Amino acid sequence: MEKTKILIADDEPLNLEFFEVTLGKLGFDVYKAEDGYETLEKVKEVNPDLIILDNIMPNLSGWKVTSLLKESEEYRKYRDVPIIMLSAMDKVRDKVEGFELGIEDYITEPFNFSEVYARIRAVLKNRVLSKQVLSREKRLATVESLNDSLTYFTAHIKEPMSELNALSSKIDPEDIESVKVLIEKVKKESSEALAAIEGLEEEIRELEQTPDIDFHGGALKELEEKFKKRYKVLKEENFNEEASV
Repeated sequence: MEKTKILIADDEPLNLEFFEVTLGKLGFDVYKAEDGYETLEKVKEVNPDLIILDNIMPNLSGWKVTSLLKESEEYRKYRDVPIIMLSAMDKVRDKVEGFELGIEDYITEPFNFSEVYARIRAVLKNRVLSKQVLSREKRLATVESLNDSLTYFTAHIKEPMSELNALSSKIDPEDIESVKVLIEKVKKESSEALAAIEGLEEEIRELEQTPDIDFHGGALKELEEKFKKRYKVLKEENFNEEASV
């Protein structure tokens, strides 16, 4: 199982060493950065699950690093990486500024490691829950999209197919003009049906390639069964119409 990756960004060597040893013993993969620029480089290099960030660092402050990670297009990929900010500043406005930038937690120094560890676990747990909620929302959106497409398809293919069925059952093979009309109608309706099917296939291919979507999950299996039932009903209705003619 892949370990949780934590990036520690602090210009104080003792803090870096402390977190590296302590969190390493707790089973985390720990990465270090000593200034703002190195922090941004490390983020791209390791894509951490969590950043513990000192707000006062050389070159780029923790505030600026946070702002870039949360707002810059260059770091869009890492926008959802949670940040716990460490700070010697305990004023309310400093904390508010951090939260407005998008940090998940703000811890003032001197800190108690038991408290820091508890907050680390809380932030990581919230991240997992957020991912689960997002994944569920994507699955529901996928099911809804396919359901709408299938509903539209079945609703719009039934009438023309019924017309073709009725027309073909009454046609006189000796009547060349009627046969021509039927052929043209078959071409038209089959082309439209094929276009609709190709659209469905394209949507399915796109959904299969969408990250975080279990395309063969229970909800989609349920949708597949629903479509099979609709198709069976449609087929039986057409058969009954043909038998009654």
